[in-house]
Amino acid sequence: MPAPTRSRSHPSAFSSSSDSLEIRLPWWSVALPAVAFVVLFLLMADPGQAHAATDDPTVGRILEHIHLTLGR
Repeated sequence: MPAPTRSRSHPSAFSSSSDSLEIRLPWWSVALPAVAFVVLFLLMADPGQAHAATDDPTVGRILEHIHLTLGR
């Protein structure tokens, strides 16, 4: 037995009575880029707390291996 199909009626983003285009964005589509910008800005503004990890040479060896593999 086939499932009944329903057509959804979406409100038109373009109003035929005027030449305006209405765009609605969810709240998070504005909030997430704003939060990401603030976080990145704060990281750039205070780089004194950023330091390279020198205790573990594993990452360096992996990067060197990738570099040698791609360089050939």
